[in-house]
Amino acid sequence: MTRTQRWPAMVSILFGWSGLVLGSWALCLLVLQILFGRQLERLQTAQLSRDLSLNVRLTELALERYPPGLVSELTGLDLKVIARPPYPSHSDHSLQRQIDALQAQLCQLLSHCPMLVPIPSEDTQRGVWIELISPLEPVWLRVGLRTPLGWPPDPTMLGLSLVGAVVISGGLFLLFEVERPLRGLERALTRVGDGMDPEALPAVGAPEVQRLTQRFNAMLLRLSTNRRERATMLAGIAHDLRAPTTRLRFRLSLPSLNRKERDRCSRDLESLERITGQFLLFAGGGDGETLVELPLEQWMGEVCASHPPELLRLDLEPLKAKLRPIALGRAIVNLIDNAFTYGIEPVTIRLRGDENRYYIEVWDQGKGIPIELWERAVQPFQRLDESRREQGHSGLGLAIVAHVVSRHGGELSFIISDKSSAGQPGKFAVRLDLPFNPPEKTML
Repeated sequence: MTRTQRWPAMVSILFGWSGLVLGSWALCLLVLQILFGRQLERLQTAQLSRDLSLNVRLTELALERYPPGLVSELTGLDLKVIARPPYPSHSDHSLQRQIDALQAQLCQLLSHCPMLVPIPSEDTQRGVWIELISPLEPVWLRVGLRTPLGWPPDPTMLGLSLVGAVVISGGLFLLFEVERPLRGLERALTRVGDGMDPEALPAVGAPEVQRLTQRFNAMLLRLSTNRRERATMLAGIAHDLRAPTTRLRFRLSLPSLNRKERDRCSRDLESLERITGQFLLFAGGGDGETLVELPLEQWMGEVCASHPPELLRLDLEPLKAKLRPIALGRAIVNLIDNAFTYGIEPVTIRLRGDENRYYIEVWDQGKGIPIELWERAVQPFQRLDESRREQGHSGLGLAIVAHVVSRHGGELSFIISDKSSAGQPGKFAVRLDLPFNPPEKTML
């Protein structure tokens, strides 16, 4: 968003939140008036009755010596000389309630109980007439009364409603501008932690949250770029290795080399081809493969068909599951090759399942990987046996298996079986724990 586009958005947001604060203020004021209007009305009536009792006493004393007009001019009180004010034709219940409460208070504060007559609603001012004791003529004092929901409201109500509006607006601001964007950012971070590739998040919310979201999106872009560069680099290395490998194999076919040199070069070529294949697979070959539902025992039979039955035994339970057959097949072949290379024959492939998951175990009769090296074994380019560096082993075998298992939403583990364990076909196994319905999204 450019600067010219940002200012109108900020102004609209400012006006929106200002309107929300004002609306919350009015709502809180209305709620407080409804909840505490009666209590406030009683307090106002008590205060008014104290003031009126003093004014009534002083006015009645002044009327004993001075005419009502002079007293009204000197005191500023609204005095009328009338026999009896007109009684309103329509009764106002709230006004009558205030008058009754005011009369009860005045009767307690004065030596006599004055008569109070409501001012008709047609009059511009809401109030009451109070009868005064005058020696010569009937005099009435006119007093204005506030309505319970009158304007301006009581300062206490204004202050409390303002505090309530600030609390409500602050809570809504935290909910919509901070908490909700942060929740979306948390979900995206969880997907990144689980190995998935989430889309960039929209920069919404408070300015601080927007900056945090922008930095998160920049991190996603860098991670995606690094993955593409890594895949391109590994694929380029593997591709460049194939050309000299092909030329060497052609030269080996020429009759000019003796048998010993030809055998040594052939072994080197096999090592180069093995490394090239692992580089290509680790670079992401097959990541776009879709899930296919297959009978697992038949698929496993095809994967293992190239090995002689006396060296590779199959113990398969009939099961059906969704999988990426090419990628998972390469992972199984890697485990079988590792078992023949590092372990002791015969190798056994066991397939079992329960309600939601199935398990593929590759057993051999060797010592296996020490427990303290299990975590290191699944890391890429880690060779636990350095003596095999020159035999075409790049340290990617178990890393490729872990990558494929992760893409299927499964787990990779190791099993060591002692001599006392019954029913185990070997001493060491690599176990693939996989769901029958793996996630559609590609895991990283």
